[in-house]
Amino acid sequence: MTKQAELFVYGADVLCPSCVNLPSSKETYEWLEAALKRKYPGQPFTITYIDIHQPPENDPKKLEITQKILNDEYFYPLVLVGDQVVGEGNPKLKDVYKEMEKQGYKPAI
Repeated sequence: MTKQAELFVYGADVLCPSCVNLPSSKETYEWLEAALKRKYPGQPFTITYIDIHQPPENDPKKLEITQKILNDEYFYPLVLVGDQVVGEGNPKLKDVYKEMEKQGYKPAI
């Protein structure tokens, strides 16, 4: 592992129109955090939930991404590992794991 991974889950309290019957953005965030802690025990990472309707105003990159979601360029929940988009709408664990392992994370045996 070269550096600690930063993950971001962008979403909203209201489900996106195409995400009916899927977990909410907040549920996706909680599920993803738990799954990564099990898969990569003892390997630190950060995961941050960002509400697209109340993004951090002092971060132009996060504002740009939230604006793209609001402009329907991405579906939410949108999951990024660093700057890499790894899932949107209904993110797949396999895709998140693949990116984490590219960054040097080792799965538990």
